[in-house]
Amino acid sequence: MQLLDYLNNHFITLSQLLSLAQVSEQTLRQYQQQGVVPQASYHLNLDIHCESFFGQHQQHSDYEYYAKGYVNWLGIVQALDDQESIYRVFSYRYKQTIEGLKAQGYHSTDAKLNEKLSDHIKTEWTHFLSGTYGLCTRSGLPEDIAAKELAIAQINELTAQSELDESKIEALTHAVNLLDGASSMFAPHERQRSSRYRLVDEVRRKYKLQCQRHIEGRTKKPLC
Repeated sequence: MQLLDYLNNHFITLSQLLSLAQVSEQTLRQYQQQGVVPQASYHLNLDIHCESFFGQHQQHSDYEYYAKGYVNWLGIVQALDDQESIYRVFSYRYKQTIEGLKAQGYHSTDAKLNEKLSDHIKTEWTHFLSGTYGLCTRSGLPEDIAAKELAIAQINELTAQSELDESKIEALTHAVNLLDGASSMFAPHERQRSSRYRLVDEVRRKYKLQCQRHIEGRTKKPLC
């Protein structure tokens, strides 16, 4: 089953998260209720019907899948154990990523990534906690979230222009590769509706962009 293969390859289950982070389920639920640890990105309900030599068997199982980066995040939460301090870590890492990418030449005129960045990060925090970014970024962590947002903004601004010269095509290529490196692959049933399909696959096809294996200043690689 493609969905199960995707989830098992790219995410970790609740039991794996608890084991790797060395926390109890009760503690995790408390953190989630306090608003410092994200919810699961996927909930899977399975009704299993099995038939063998020994007869028939039926079983119902519920699974939660989390971004792998949440093991790292739980370590921060355990070390700080204070909502305000934990949010400051998220905000700082988000801002540092935006500043670092701008220093590398990535650019957007969108106010949310400039003068309104602090307000934007508050909104991003709510999406982070809901598990949304665990679904649509590689790690679910602030660095990938910030990179994804800046890349999307730059791609949208460039592709809205009627003509792109060589320098703008180069900028578009870098922005698409940045988004590729930060984005998840998305589950098979989600891909045609995803930002990856619209802003990576389709933009590369339309503008005949070259895929770069290494992204400047980042350790991750795009999947092309």
